[in-house]
Amino acid sequence: MIHPDLLKFSPKPSPLLNNNSWNVFLSYRSINRAWVLNLYDILIELGHKVFLDQYVIKPGDILIDKLEDALEKSQAGILIWSNEARDSDWVKKEYFVLETKATKDKDFYFIPVRINHVNIPFFANNRIFVDFTAYPDGPNGGDLIRLLHAIVGLPLSPEAIKFSNELDESSEMAFAQVNASTRNGRWERLIELFGQGGLPWETSAALGCKTANGLISLKKYTEAINMLEELEKKFPKSLRPKQLKALALARRRIGKDIEDAQEILGTLNDLNHLDPESLGIYARTWMDRYIASNDINDLKQSRKLYANAFEKSPDDSYTGINAATKSLLIGTDSDVARAYEYADKVQKIVGTSPIPNDYWKTATVAEVMLIKKQYREAGEMYAEAILIEPKSFGSHESTKNQALNLLDKLQANDEERYVVLDPFKHLLI
Repeated sequence: MIHPDLLKFSPKPSPLLNNNSWNVFLSYRSINRAWVLNLYDILIELGHKVFLDQYVIKPGDILIDKLEDALEKSQAGILIWSNEARDSDWVKKEYFVLETKATKDKDFYFIPVRINHVNIPFFANNRIFVDFTAYPDGPNGGDLIRLLHAIVGLPLSPEAIKFSNELDESSEMAFAQVNASTRNGRWERLIELFGQGGLPWETSAALGCKTANGLISLKKYTEAINMLEELEKKFPKSLRPKQLKALALARRRIGKDIEDAQEILGTLNDLNHLDPESLGIYARTWMDRYIASNDINDLKQSRKLYANAFEKSPDDSYTGINAATKSLLIGTDSDVARAYEYADKVQKIVGTSPIPNDYWKTATVAEVMLIKKQYREAGEMYAEAILIEPKSFGSHESTKNQALNLLDKLQANDEERYVVLDPFKHLLI
């Protein structure tokens, strides 16, 4: 349940009149979908009818026609601007379309949103951005109040301004505490912070999900599941707690955990929640089944889901690298060729250097190198990844297991195995 103070200072959605079907149209690049899902959840909880392509567009629909129709029938448009979006011709095109509609229709409100430190594009200098760079995991703080007013064209009252400033202070502190506790491996502190609660924790599920994800990275899977089940009760319309619960179950693997994870993700997929995050975790559960069954069809199902997710979001390095690895593990000549194709595409996304403050992308750089048999370079990159999150043993273990599978398939010799696995020697303690 959203905090009553947030409800108090959040304007109600405008009535859908004049053939409008949507209160808000969301424009974004697929790699930023996790952030957008948190915004979507908040808007839905507050009663807005939101156009988010993955929940509306069905297989067989003509994409351009659907998007144009939805935009024409929307009262407001939010464009998510980020480092990833700045090179997207598609996002730039949608910016101009949204800008043109806002210029022609005085009742349409267009609000660009910045979610990380990136220069404002030259063509957008005439419009004020709402800045969420302090909240890379999902909207929170005073700018959320400002955004909620902007999409209905209302200024903030003096009381709302005061509330938004208070929300900024408390939210920035809460996110910083969660970051520090995760980085320092203090899982008990994460549970304590969650238990203390307060306004930032009840604005959306984003902060709670970030905390639960920290527990998952620290291999505290049962604690994460308990936390996520509480979040599901507080935010029943939010998708992210369900996704992370499935991930925690898949990693814990006690009793029927894999089956339970697949039931959660299969239900999300059947409800058309086919975002790369859901597909990626779903694909992981099929890999876990393959490890237990040694049935090649389970491995092929895993690769199929990763490949589908990567096709939907060709800038998503996580699903791309897993599509590459699973193709290599399947091992036929054609599948190995596919593995190298996927690896090349992923390398264009992540590059060949460590990604500052991003464990998973840096580990992905290493995995591309490993697929290409650049063993020493892969080992050096794995070491760089571990330096970013030295206490995230669950993440390290998952990465090491993937590397072991690849080394076995590549028939690496003892020296090659040593240079790749040496960064993970702390896991033997």
